[in-house]
Amino acid sequence: MEVLSVVGARPQFVKLAPVAEALQATGDRHVIVHTGQHYDAQMSDVFFADLAIPTPDVHLGVGSGSHGVQTGRMLAELDPVLQRYRPDWVLVYGDTNSTVAAALSAVKLHLPVAHLEAGLRSFNRKMPEEHNRVLTDHAADLLLTPTTLGMANLVREGLGGRSVQVGDVMADICLRVRERVGGVAPAAVRAHVGDGEYVLATLHRPANTDDPDRLGSIIEALRAMDLPVLLTAHPRLVDRASAAGLRLDGGALRTVPPLGYPDMVAAVAAARAVVTDSGGLQKEAYLLSTVCTTLRTETEWPETLHAGWNALVAGDPAGLGPVVLRPRPVEPVTTPYGTGQAATTVVRALHEGRGGAAA
Repeated sequence: MEVLSVVGARPQFVKLAPVAEALQATGDRHVIVHTGQHYDAQMSDVFFADLAIPTPDVHLGVGSGSHGVQTGRMLAELDPVLQRYRPDWVLVYGDTNSTVAAALSAVKLHLPVAHLEAGLRSFNRKMPEEHNRVLTDHAADLLLTPTTLGMANLVREGLGGRSVQVGDVMADICLRVRERVGGVAPAAVRAHVGDGEYVLATLHRPANTDDPDRLGSIIEALRAMDLPVLLTAHPRLVDRASAAGLRLDGGALRTVPPLGYPDMVAAVAAARAVVTDSGGLQKEAYLLSTVCTTLRTETEWPETLHAGWNALVAGDPAGLGPVVLRPRPVEPVTTPYGTGQAATTVVRALHEGRGGAAA
């Protein structure tokens, strides 16, 4: 079997790692295409090195741009690549522009498409990721969903016949890295926040970064925290803050470039709390039993809301501190994302071309 994986953004590299390992274990041919959606070394190259992912066979170098421009460039570049390889499966990951572009290119060329992380829904049609998820699910031939709720969404949309619950490959790699790094904050974190308790923060979604007033309010709330706040600054955040004349430091707030994945797992595991608008980090915080506060109106990972491990805050961030530093839940996290064997189930589902058991 030949599988061609299309990836382009940080979360996809993380998901790719266990899948690449599982395909290697079964002796299947695996071609990796990097669209270049995330082209900064700290958002791309470091993940391939840290997670021992094979070097991409093809790098399209698409770079940044508006959603339409970026997706259009990907489509133009992907067509000849897919024509050249004509794999048994084009495997797409998550909900980015790389995901929907690869799915569209493949179906137009009559190549089978499998969507890993299918069935997630925020039900917020203003999010570009939501459009990408829905379009990809309805175009794909095999829908690999991580959760029971994801499967229910697919069944409700009439897609149950080509769907399989496989567990979450991000849980595979997160749990594995957690065992390797332990629960101690990495040196890159301690250098900024010392050896005491701290809050880890990320911010990148347009709803929080594109309105200068909203972004300024969030920054002020982070500065006013009672514990040091380490903000790992996504390039989008840096760009928007600079354009708005906003500083990403002062008070409790310290800012560092994005961390490599092992350092990020260690930093989340050791943190008193997490503040984010990232889908993936909500889930990583839950897997690592760290209290999370999500600056959004909804989550595509509602399982993280269990027992208060994650809380949604979409209004005025002025009173953010008490929510972020709320007591740790008494009830432990559960295992809605599987037990760390999802990638093996994914490969088995690709071989079978149909449903299988959850990992």
